[in-house]
Amino acid sequence: MNNKKGFIIVYTGNGKGKTSAAIGSAVRAAGHNFKVFIMQFIKGNWIYGEEKIFKSISGIEIKRKGLGFVGIFGDEIPKEKHKKIAEEGFREAKDAIFSGNYDLVVLDEINVAIDLGLINLEDVLKLIEEKPENLHIILTGRKAPVEIVKKADIVSEIVDIKHPYEKGIEAVKGIDF
Repeated sequence: MNNKKGFIIVYTGNGKGKTSAAIGSAVRAAGHNFKVFIMQFIKGNWIYGEEKIFKSISGIEIKRKGLGFVGIFGDEIPKEKHKKIAEEGFREAKDAIFSGNYDLVVLDEINVAIDLGLINLEDVLKLIEEKPENLHIILTGRKAPVEIVKKADIVSEIVDIKHPYEKGIEAVKGIDF
């Protein structure tokens, strides 16, 4: 395969598995000696399984810029603080995108950050438009803006059919995080 065009890939929808799909893509890419950068937005101080395993996988760098849930589950952090951290993460992701050091960049939960007003949609659209031609970018999160969906090459919607959360079962280590 000799396709040099980098794809814009979107994993969206209300179901579980958007980050998991992006993580799977990152692992697959690393298996082909791609250099991968992952920026996780929104996610707080939980210890995520992917973060632990990536320490043993060459070629994948992961960073987290989030303070956790925004405005729900007892969040008392001012929205401006959430916004400042998300904007820092976006700048770091942008630097990674234009550094020439990576083949794939994952912007995990960026759609949620846009929906919550933490990151400006126009800035993300400009980033997509100006990205290096051969770089692949994955954007995850619920409520992908229609403007991003239109620019994407691949869009997958993950639909919630059934989840233990509906029965009051909280997130399960190794499955949900």
